[in-house]
Amino acid sequence: MKTTPFLKRLLTALLAGLTLASAQAQSFPAKPVTLMVPYPAGGLSDVIARTINTSLAKHLGQPVMVENLGGASGGIAAQKVLSAPADGYYIFQGSPNELILAPLSNAAIKYKSEDFRLVQMISINPMAMFGRKDLPANNGDELIDYARKAAAEGKPLTYASVGPGSMYHLLGEHMSKLTGLPMTHVPYKGGAPAQQDLMGGLVDIFISPFGKGQVALVDDGKIKVVGVLSAERQELLKKAPSLNDSKALKGFVFDTWSGYFVHKDTPEPIVQALHKALSEVANDPAIRGSLEAQAMVVPRPQALPALTKVYSDNTARYRGIAKAMNLQPQ
Repeated sequence: MKTTPFLKRLLTALLAGLTLASAQAQSFPAKPVTLMVPYPAGGLSDVIARTINTSLAKHLGQPVMVENLGGASGGIAAQKVLSAPADGYYIFQGSPNELILAPLSNAAIKYKSEDFRLVQMISINPMAMFGRKDLPANNGDELIDYARKAAAEGKPLTYASVGPGSMYHLLGEHMSKLTGLPMTHVPYKGGAPAQQDLMGGLVDIFISPFGKGQVALVDDGKIKVVGVLSAERQELLKKAPSLNDSKALKGFVFDTWSGYFVHKDTPEPIVQALHKALSEVANDPAIRGSLEAQAMVVPRPQALPALTKVYSDNTARYRGIAKAMNLQPQ
């Protein structure tokens, strides 16, 4: 078959692309990598990042810096990752909260979940409803009884979240609709400041993932736990009932997960390199033990196609919840 000039150019371009891809895979990373945490230091997301960054640095062969940037339910940090070159040097540590829900509720956020690619999951996090220390409620039914009395007095129950449109905001709205009671949303820039105001008695409740830090606050009497959002009791909060055990909040069962994302246009060889390193981190017994001690479930590493499906399925699920609640960008 005769080789035309066009075919020659095409073959040359393909070979050049393969050569470049191979070079990228071999040279990445050639400098420090930044792990972007979309909340201020001190929260559970920050704990996860600072638990894994040293191990990730070991497997990548370069330092891994943790950068905290709160605001807009994680949208500011996510946008910073998208605005950086799609070269794998900025990794976003996130969840459906920042990448799926935030764009649905915040008109200032212009990205959509499909702009990111999930490279690996690191944890599945159980959640609990925490209350100010003097909240007169120790289970789901007592909480709703209190919320009913507070509403009748013109002082609706207040609930904290990490920002408008966050998962915790949606759960508060869902609880309000489920019970038919007015509740007041109080948004913060992250879990740490929300928790601080909960300790100060400035807000009634805060639905959040939990770890040893939150358990210590409960044990010290600085906050209380109303109930866990898992179907059954949790070992780390063994005295806390499940909200699912109450009549008023039966079926109020939720958890969340965290993973590592890159810009969707990141070259495949770099994605593969990050996937390999993050998979090794997730298999590290020391890392698993440390995260599991914080009440997190560390899933076994998954292949990239499976991760793409997980992310796609979650996007469809949470968009469905937002639509059912008539969530509008503001």
